[in-house]
Amino acid sequence: MLRQISLGTLGLTIGGILTIMGFVAYAGNNATLNLVGFFYGIPLLLGGLALKANELKPVPFTQKTSPSALILREQQATDTQNKIRKDITRYCYGQDAHLDTTLSFLGLSPTDQERPTVTGLREVEVNGNYALILEFDSPLIPIDVWQKKQEKMTNYFGPGLEVQITQPSENTIELALINTPKESLVSTQ
Repeated sequence: MLRQISLGTLGLTIGGILTIMGFVAYAGNNATLNLVGFFYGIPLLLGGLALKANELKPVPFTQKTSPSALILREQQATDTQNKIRKDITRYCYGQDAHLDTTLSFLGLSPTDQERPTVTGLREVEVNGNYALILEFDSPLIPIDVWQKKQEKMTNYFGPGLEVQITQPSENTIELALINTPKESLVSTQ
């Protein structure tokens, strides 16, 4: 739940209240509240402004996750899938974009202007397996460049995941990270 709270907004709110309280206390000749308002309120207000200026909003789910996909997530999701889902659905500070270092490593972000941006995600079931689908706005990097990087993506995101790349519409790329079932050992007797 704390991941969904903007620290910038929280700092602005509390800092604003304390600062206003400090000015009111100053006008009312109340030295103690005046000090609290000024010494805590103004720094919190400024800190909130700084965080707000550097804030990266969470990526929204584009469709509601079905109960069966939630069960599969609990049973099958890899550490990589869980980390990506948690990282992009929370407020971030000091980053240019969600997954910016990943896209840069994969060679999909030659410049900040060309970098695809994550616009949404969803969790679905694909052939009985859990899948995390990341939706990108990619107007300057075509699907053939994405597809050339598919093997590198498979290695990057680790074992146990299959990477599928599709283009549902112009300028939109969907990157599906699908859990691959572990091969069960069958003993012959």
